[in-house]
Amino acid sequence: MPIAIALAGNPNSGKTTMFNDLTGSTEYVGNWSGVTVEKKEGRYRADKDVVIQDLPGIYSLSPYTPEEMVARKCLLEDRPNAIVNIVDGSNLERNLYLTTQLIELGIPVVMALNRIDVVRKSGDEIDFKKLGDAFGCDVVETSALTGEGSKEVIERAIERARSHEPVGHSHHFSGMLEHAIAHIEEIIADKVEPESLRFFAIKAFERDGKIEMKLSGAERDKLEAAIKECEQELDDDSESIVINERYAYISRVIDVCLKKKEKEKFKITDQIDRIVTNRWLALPIFAVVIMAIYLISVTLVGAVVTAYIHDVVIGGWIVRPLGGWLAGIGVAEWLAGLIVDGIVGGVGAVISFVPQILVLFFLLAILEECGYMARVAFVMDRPLRRLGLSGCSFVPMLMGFGCSVPAIMSTRALSDERDRKLTILLIPFMSCSAKLPIYAMLCAAFFPRRAAFVMMALYLLGMLVGLCFGLIFKATLFRGGSVPFVLEMPNYRFPSMRSTFMLMWHKTKDFIQKAFTLIFFASLIIWFLQTFDARINVVDEVSQSMLAQIGTRITHIFRPLGFHDWRPVTALIGGFTAKEAVVSSLAVLTKTNGAALTEILPTLFTPASAFAYLVFTLLYTPCIAAVAAVKREMGAPIALAIVLFQLAVAWLTAFACYTIWNALI
Repeated sequence: MPIAIALAGNPNSGKTTMFNDLTGSTEYVGNWSGVTVEKKEGRYRADKDVVIQDLPGIYSLSPYTPEEMVARKCLLEDRPNAIVNIVDGSNLERNLYLTTQLIELGIPVVMALNRIDVVRKSGDEIDFKKLGDAFGCDVVETSALTGEGSKEVIERAIERARSHEPVGHSHHFSGMLEHAIAHIEEIIADKVEPESLRFFAIKAFERDGKIEMKLSGAERDKLEAAIKECEQELDDDSESIVINERYAYISRVIDVCLKKKEKEKFKITDQIDRIVTNRWLALPIFAVVIMAIYLISVTLVGAVVTAYIHDVVIGGWIVRPLGGWLAGIGVAEWLAGLIVDGIVGGVGAVISFVPQILVLFFLLAILEECGYMARVAFVMDRPLRRLGLSGCSFVPMLMGFGCSVPAIMSTRALSDERDRKLTILLIPFMSCSAKLPIYAMLCAAFFPRRAAFVMMALYLLGMLVGLCFGLIFKATLFRGGSVPFVLEMPNYRFPSMRSTFMLMWHKTKDFIQKAFTLIFFASLIIWFLQTFDARINVVDEVSQSMLAQIGTRITHIFRPLGFHDWRPVTALIGGFTAKEAVVSSLAVLTKTNGAALTEILPTLFTPASAFAYLVFTLLYTPCIAAVAAVKREMGAPIALAIVLFQLAVAWLTAFACYTIWNALI
């Protein structure tokens, strides 16, 4: 019977390269995660009785991705005779996390300390004997790229497989956790194979739903009681307890066996992380960073350039000369209105906010390029777990501050279906960048000295409302625990200006494209409806138009929010196509003719109703494109439910804000 040797390791650890070298396979080798998505097998070139299995690249044996499911199924059900654990020597901390789990399987393990050539070149030193002693297994220095040590490590694995003696010993956790695991082992001892008892006990402690064991009701109660006692004692959830304990052990091992070239105790990255990922300082620092970004992009640099473009470029250089020229050549008044008010006025009102968008996206791109955004995702893991989510969900939610459509689509990367659906429901509460022109317009008119603070309050309000409904959804529609979050932290680095400007331009280009497509057509439709009556006659007064009739009929719904004029209410309809269209619609409806829209808004709003309008635009239904994305991911009934639900939430929240404002001021 052939001997089966499984190659297990992280993505990009050199596992597939070693497999090709050992079997003579010409399998394609890439440098991205998940290059091996199925189990591959090949005969060892030096011994055809040995089958080498190339498992998918994984970070752990918790099956939250298809790769992890394939790997764990192979190891638990097929049980190879030995495991060669490929560990990237240049990144021990991340790679050894998987090692701690492989050792618990009760299968002989040989560690291939790979990329040893890279380690030597960096000047670092790894004491592979101490590393082997820590895990109770053989350690062989290898370089999959040059072939160094590949034959030796597989021969060592064959030797261990033929000896039928388990090699490797699991490390001990802290006393409270070990006590819980020992108690669980007693409960499940007759349900699993003895050699894998510890692995299954730990997975049971983590509440791994994909581990199936036939337990009676009383046994399940005892198991849950042991878990809850440990959670209360250590003040954390069971999965996080195990994760933290594993990394604490790995840290101790690295301190003993790894000697870094640099003499300083901490790298610059480590020193910064001690502050920006601190449990108490991380969120205040994040809030200050975001506040500074909006202060710079909206109140300082962006506001000055925006005012110049609107007043001088669009108003002085385009609208007034164009209007005069059209009148001089005898163009019909309705056609001149179409060009000046409908096209230039509508699109120009939105385009004038491009400088603020540019500055905002430039600063956000710098945060992403320098490595800070990865820390934000890590910091947000703990509060998101309260919603039943993990830090993995923060990435799509963070994208929601840019645009809901790619944010919703990016949830496909979430391995847990429950997490994916809950994240999709929460993304529309994140204030997308398309709403920024609305905020800037009303803040400039009513809160010029506190614009950045008002905008920050709106963003926080959106997150707070999302938090509240997340808790409700967790307790009702989406019960269950969260997926643990493991993130590789990149080193801090100076942003590449080329990459930063590319990120900034890519996001701003989408904004400009919408201005000349969706917003262009929305402005035309709004202009047409406010220029003609039901019989397609040009009206003398806007109040006689089709749009006025439509707006007047629905305005009474919004009177409790302080919206007494039909024009702001009608502009909200334009926001269904794209949120920026609210600004262009107001510009068309008020016929600014180059005048600043901020000068006209005080005739439509009071400060209280203006803030209520901001809150409503923050929370009401996402644009058509976002609704279509939800429909693709969750179906038409859910998409329709989200539209109606957010309209109700927006109305109630805006009403509450308007009422409280008037009561206090």
